[in-house]
Amino acid sequence: MRYYPTMGLEIHAELLTKSKVFCSCSAEFGGEPNTRCCPVCSGLPGTLPVLNRRAVEYIIKAGYVMNCDISRFTKWDRKNYFYPDLPKAYQISQMPRPVCLDGHVDIKVNDEDKTIRINRIHLEEDAGKLTHEGRISLADYNRCGIPLIEIVTEPDFHSAEEVVAFFEKIKLLLLYAGICDCKMEQGSIRCDVNISIAPEGSEQLGTRTELKNLNSLKAIAKAIEAEIARQAEMLDNGGEIVQETRRFNEAAMETLAMRSKEDAHDYRYFPDPDIPPIIFTEEELADIRATLPEMPEQRMARYRTAYGISENDAVIIVSDKRVSDFFDEAVDGCKSPKNVASYLVGEFMRRVNLGEIDLDVLKFSGKDFARLVEYLYSDKLSQNNAKLILGEMAQHGGSPETIADEQELWIKEDTEQLSAVIDEIIASNPKASEQYRSGDQKVFGFFMGQANKALKGAASPKAIQEQLIAKLRR
Repeated sequence: MRYYPTMGLEIHAELLTKSKVFCSCSAEFGGEPNTRCCPVCSGLPGTLPVLNRRAVEYIIKAGYVMNCDISRFTKWDRKNYFYPDLPKAYQISQMPRPVCLDGHVDIKVNDEDKTIRINRIHLEEDAGKLTHEGRISLADYNRCGIPLIEIVTEPDFHSAEEVVAFFEKIKLLLLYAGICDCKMEQGSIRCDVNISIAPEGSEQLGTRTELKNLNSLKAIAKAIEAEIARQAEMLDNGGEIVQETRRFNEAAMETLAMRSKEDAHDYRYFPDPDIPPIIFTEEELADIRATLPEMPEQRMARYRTAYGISENDAVIIVSDKRVSDFFDEAVDGCKSPKNVASYLVGEFMRRVNLGEIDLDVLKFSGKDFARLVEYLYSDKLSQNNAKLILGEMAQHGGSPETIADEQELWIKEDTEQLSAVIDEIIASNPKASEQYRSGDQKVFGFFMGQANKALKGAASPKAIQEQLIAKLRR
């Protein structure tokens, strides 16, 4: 039987505050286990939480960039459950009155536009981290109490490709808004996927399961495919799907049951008596909205209108905030931003994809890159020598001028040398010369290649081309 999958997401993103959400402990990643916690985030009796104002501002920003309605009244609740990574035995979260409601985010999958509805975004505290060593489990509470937003979507996904596209879009929005570093390898953004399948044509959804804490795009896609296959096989064999939470074993490419899936009433939510509700004024919300930086769509529009960059190049540049920030630095005051964009999307990104350029540890500035491009397009450097210089800048740093001087890579425009080299190439290739004179224009590329190889940047492509044409026509 053919089945139709339906999915909804719960994305957890840690906020980039300096301190935790209800205490003054550092929210920085890492540290020796249990060195960044205090009586408040450790849940000791008699302690009182104090709400982090910056965390509230950040969730409001998240709501705005995801087109949500911002609640004018919001409050905090206690979500009760016992698990070793939660020392209080309850989590401060939000249930009936979250900060953000009814949003949407547009994505593109296989060249088709789709709108994903967002049910809610609420603020809560993160739990600690458990490390399992054989039969022993160790608890590290450094992460406990870090401010976390949970983005809950409607069940609008029907393929792994849609889920991955949406997750990538959310990461991009959070990064541009400056409210999460989205480092999946550190767990600062994680994804839970609720999956159900039903026979094609059925109007009723199947029983859903939840895949917990998926922390890479690859794992998300593979886990979804594995769980859909498991549910389909179970239904085909006459079994029933049980509502439960499952985890993904990537090595075995299978999902495994963790526990039965809880519903809201199982957590016994009730208002937190220690944290007062918040009433936002229109002026406060307007002030927070005014601090939002330029978002991806706005940058794309600016690149296309101000610089004349193609849509494809603009999409590539804004798809990584580090690349977009680098580009903005490069074109500030630059005479030819379109050339910078072209070389960035081509040679620069090629080296990024090969691992030759680390975007997190760049050894040269955007201004250095812009000058390199200017020298290339003004025929002061050959293509090959520009690539050599970029490679040197990526590996060791330094300005393009210094590298070109030290390695003698500038185009010298030695007309005598150019003339002699071309004469020798034509004389050494009489058959190709005759082909060109007989009208075979394709052979001209051969001569250009031979001249570039022999001259090694000593002449500009324009000068080589002019000399070749003049001499081949004799």
